[in-house]
Amino acid sequence: MKGSKVHELEANVPASDLWAVYGTLRAAELLRELLPHVLAKVDLISGDGGVGTILELIFPPGIPGLQSYKEKFVEVDNENYVKETETIEGDLLKLGFLSYMVRFEVTAEGPTSSIVRTTIEYEIDDAHPELESKVSTAALAAAAEKFAEYAKEKKVPHAAT
Repeated sequence: MKGSKVHELEANVPASDLWAVYGTLRAAELLRELLPHVLAKVDLISGDGGVGTILELIFPPGIPGLQSYKEKFVEVDNENYVKETETIEGDLLKLGFLSYMVRFEVTAEGPTSSIVRTTIEYEIDDAHPELESKVSTAALAAAAEKFAEYAKEKKVPHAAT
């Protein structure tokens, strides 16, 4: 069974400022700093934030069935502000997901505003239909809000284009 879930956030931050977070390794670091109940630790396995980068995401105790997983950056488009990550090993796949991909898109809505669209695309083993109810954009939505606040307050340096 295939499916997808989408979340959109309107932010009063220029798209380039948000991409300075999303388009770099800073996103994973900030997620851990700003939402420690969502992510306990991030280890850079390989790469520099571009395509092919592999991260291991380690969750705080108390999330049933989830301790960690590894994701690979399969697209990082600094011109169109799109990043895709694919789960390559770990607990998500052990639970019964055949694939799990997250796409981040930052779109300018004007010189000082943008939309962050986060999409989760997944495929579930037919033996585990209950997993569909566990797919949620809630953590990514919370991250989008925190990243927008951070970018607005910190005046992040613009990402390279």
